[in-house]
Amino acid sequence: MSAAVNGEGMTLKLKHDEPMSLHTSWRVGGPADTFFEPASVEELQRFLAEQAGDLPLFWVGLGSNLLVRDGGIRGAVVCTLDLKQSLEGLDDERVRAAAGVPCTALARYCVRAKLGPAAFFAGIPGTVGGALAMNAGAFGGETWNDVETLETIDRRGRRRQRPRADYSIGYRKLEGPAGEWFLAATFRFAPDAAADMQRLSLLVKERSDRQPIGRASCGSVFKNPPGGFAGRLIEEAGLKGASVGGASVSDKHANFIINDGTASAADIETLIAQVREEVRVRSGTELELEVKIVGEPGPRRRGARR
Repeated sequence: MSAAVNGEGMTLKLKHDEPMSLHTSWRVGGPADTFFEPASVEELQRFLAEQAGDLPLFWVGLGSNLLVRDGGIRGAVVCTLDLKQSLEGLDDERVRAAAGVPCTALARYCVRAKLGPAAFFAGIPGTVGGALAMNAGAFGGETWNDVETLETIDRRGRRRQRPRADYSIGYRKLEGPAGEWFLAATFRFAPDAAADMQRLSLLVKERSDRQPIGRASCGSVFKNPPGGFAGRLIEEAGLKGASVGGASVSDKHANFIINDGTASAADIETLIAQVREEVRVRSGTELELEVKIVGEPGPRRRGARR
């Protein structure tokens, strides 16, 4: 790790050639040229303001739903996990959650406050910022169902308040102002007298029973096609247990690909392509990726930045 002191005398937490395998739930990924973990929004603003306008920027939270290729990421990765994970009720219906707050924490907060439906957030294995960026969902709920306003930051470090109307929302996708990233969101939930921790616990147990929790994966690899389920199509194609190198299709849930500890990102990406092709041949359905694949093919030597 190396530390850089900016013009204000503030020491920034910077790392160079940082393996992204340490920051993704699949536990694979080559090095990022620069990896920055701001301790405050003010640090983040100063860092962004000092970067060249053409520097590629990539943002990461818990690193779920993300495959970083073995060649790593050129430019700078900004990790939001060290930012203050504020979660607060603004009134009887509105809740403000910072981007780095785990979705499970948002679920617990809302259930205790008798707001909802929000328990479904416990089924999303990531942070609020990541869930917003892809309109993540679980158990029939979607992140953007109750979003009211957003706080964003652009690549020059300028903060903005944006209404929901500035975004186009779809199934597991989102389109909005370019060159901005989420700092926080305000949700407006209805009172939910039926919300209780027992129901939340049952949802968590259901997720654990159905999915390979505790194994290195990204969650669901493919979006569910209209009127169907990706996992069912993969299973019907006889692909449970199919493998490439150290990557395999989960025997527990076919829409999960597991890293046994020896997989490369290339193993996983090759298996993804094979699964898509086999499902297309067998069923005629073209599965669409839910996981985001980023970075360059590898491997790349450490220290060989370009």
